[in-house]
Amino acid sequence: MAHRISRNSGMTLVELLVAIVIGLVVTLAVTSVVIVGEGQKRSTTAVNDANQSGSYAAYVLDRALRSAGSGFTQAWDLGVFGCRLNITRAGTSTLPRTTDFPAPFNGFPQQVRVAPVLIYRPASGPDVLMVMSGNSSAGDIARPVRSAGTGTGALRLDNTIGLREGDIGLVSRNGTDDCLLEQVHASPDFQDSAGNDNLPLGSTYYAASGTDTSLSTLVSGGNAFFTPIGNFKASNLQLQMFSVNANRTLVSYDFMQMAGGASATELDQRAQQGIADGVIELRALYAIDKNEDGNFDASGGDSWEAPDADGYDITTMMSTPAKVRRIMAVRVAMVVRSANYEKDVVAPSSLALFGDLGTALQESYAISSDDRHFRHRVVEFTVPLRNMLLLPTS
Repeated sequence: MAHRISRNSGMTLVELLVAIVIGLVVTLAVTSVVIVGEGQKRSTTAVNDANQSGSYAAYVLDRALRSAGSGFTQAWDLGVFGCRLNITRAGTSTLPRTTDFPAPFNGFPQQVRVAPVLIYRPASGPDVLMVMSGNSSAGDIARPVRSAGTGTGALRLDNTIGLREGDIGLVSRNGTDDCLLEQVHASPDFQDSAGNDNLPLGSTYYAASGTDTSLSTLVSGGNAFFTPIGNFKASNLQLQMFSVNANRTLVSYDFMQMAGGASATELDQRAQQGIADGVIELRALYAIDKNEDGNFDASGGDSWEAPDADGYDITTMMSTPAKVRRIMAVRVAMVVRSANYEKDVVAPSSLALFGDLGTALQESYAISSDDRHFRHRVVEFTVPLRNMLLLPTS
């Protein structure tokens, strides 16, 4: 009887090699698709992040600018606009400064003067926006100071109705360069005063004197004013600057340094707050109501002015309240950049800012060869200054 020998079935070496090659081709194809898809996803995500960052930065600036001047604009001609702001925090003078502000605000005048909005344009780098506003429960109405009150640093007003402990106010006098930021420090009812007209000052923000004028001298003569602009505990007082730092971040700086600090350096560090990443440029223009009719009409003689134009630089604007009074709106342009580096060049060599305005006001932002591998966006918006628009025209 013959026996049949069965042969083992399987793959030959050639078949195995062919299968490996096919598998590698499929793997490479799938990997390529995944890589391309992931790159597009990163690019789309980065662009969306940049757009959101630009939108949020615009929202923050719009909100600050729309409230500019709240609390003190109605007292603009009572020695408030253009007065040299003196702030003493916990016994130490913080304004005027004796050293430069920290970057990116270095170069901004060390003697800060009160205005709803001012724009500082350095020789190079982004603009600096200064915005001041408040929200006092006492009605934002300037109150005449009759004389120095009873006790150290107290004032006598016609009445103290509506004022409470922690309120912050400006003491100003027409024709006097200094104005002092003061804090009310007493029980809410001021029951220590007959007639309820004594306003005790003190606590964290109390200035006994300014650069050239003491508080007692400032209020002597009966023609000084106390203008309530906010409350320390309510944190509703905004005396700040905005600009873009070297890390491509929109940052703010608090003149009052409310966050505190153990040293001057720490005070400066804590006074800065990051707002939005990816912002690489900030430029701004004034809308000037030259005929003072309360409306902005370019055909009627009103105009947009750059902060480095003749007569509209920061020094001139700070010392000329009548010019500040004519600011009707501010136009802001920002350039935002994505965080994703692209293999190909995806950005133009330059971007146009204020392109719909006159040639003299148009600007071009140059993009470096390396930065052209990042996607860029221009965000522009105009903000009317409602408190300036509400001022009487005569």
